[in-house]
Amino acid sequence: MLNIDDPKEVEKTPAIWRLGFRPFFLGGAALAMLYIPLWLVTWYIPEFSLFREQFWVRVVPLWWHPHELLFGFALAIVCGFLLTSVQTWTNQPSMKGWPLAFTFSCWLMARLLLLAPLDLPIWLPALFDTLFLGLTAVTLWRCIYKVKQWNNIGFPIMLMVAAVINLLSYYALSQRDFTLSHHIWQGMLWWLGLLITIVGGRVIPFFTAMRLKLTKPNPIILLERSLIALMILLVAQAITKQLPMAVEQGVLALAGLLHLGRWIRWLPHKTLKEPLLWSLHCAYLFLPITLGLLAWNIDNENAYRQLLHLFAIGTMAGICLSMISRVSLGHTSRNIYLGPKMTLAFIAIPLAAIFRAIMPLLLPEYAQVWLWLAGSCWTLAFGMFVWWYVPILTQPRIDGRPG
Repeated sequence: MLNIDDPKEVEKTPAIWRLGFRPFFLGGAALAMLYIPLWLVTWYIPEFSLFREQFWVRVVPLWWHPHELLFGFALAIVCGFLLTSVQTWTNQPSMKGWPLAFTFSCWLMARLLLLAPLDLPIWLPALFDTLFLGLTAVTLWRCIYKVKQWNNIGFPIMLMVAAVINLLSYYALSQRDFTLSHHIWQGMLWWLGLLITIVGGRVIPFFTAMRLKLTKPNPIILLERSLIALMILLVAQAITKQLPMAVEQGVLALAGLLHLGRWIRWLPHKTLKEPLLWSLHCAYLFLPITLGLLAWNIDNENAYRQLLHLFAIGTMAGICLSMISRVSLGHTSRNIYLGPKMTLAFIAIPLAAIFRAIMPLLLPEYAQVWLWLAGSCWTLAFGMFVWWYVPILTQPRIDGRPG
């Protein structure tokens, strides 16, 4: 990639604000590490919670938990990744310096305002959340439009759609419409599934072929377009619930089969000696497994809700953890495959997914035990990332280049 920064200007910028992956990966991982224990303590042993009971009067816990894991954690990782990748894709300067600090501050303010034990209007955190997503989308649009790279124009559009869905979630909270909220959480999970379908389809087979010196399988255009169409349909169905149950079941089953076939073509069995590869393949595998199980349990509301966590933890969190571990090394000029030992963290995430989604269905009498085990595995995984990557993300590149 060409040097698109003025080194004299970049050197004046604190390392944390030199590219989007730095603050957003660290902030998103720290949120993940802290919020699950906070949720479990507040829900199950409130006498030891940091918050008074009044905290839950304005921000209902069953709304706060999924909202913050989707719009707080996941979208922080997504925006950090996209703000970093768009510079590589387009060779145009991405957000850095004070604009990056301001955008990250908007993300952080939304998180803090939702936690504040004050009677603040709901539109205030909604405003900061919208600024965070809007500024990221505008930056992506500017870089992509400048070089007319239309194959990536969908990413800023998807972020604007996410901003609208987020505003709808704040509206649902203000109206105490938790049926709508539940539809929104499902919609955002499949929004992330759509994003993983697009980005994962690019990077997972590419990373695998590069590391193992294999020939990258050529994408099957019909398969790729069918998966994107099916995932878009699942987003719309989750929010609107317009399709009959039998049709939704068919869409889930077909999407699961196609994702599984796609995954098999990437030769996952050859990656077992490389944690930064098998963790990506393992996370992606949870997507077709979840889709298949949801199709099987389409008429069992309790099982359906539980199984959504299989995707949320196994795929969403698994992809996030593996990608931020890899990108943080690559964009700070470190050897990707000689970085911190994250194998235990990569194992902990699928375990957390199984403990959270599968075990409560098999042995419901121990449901609380499974939730605490899942939370412990999750916290261990992201705690390891924070422990190992704080110095990497807060120090300049070791080759002295910008970024």
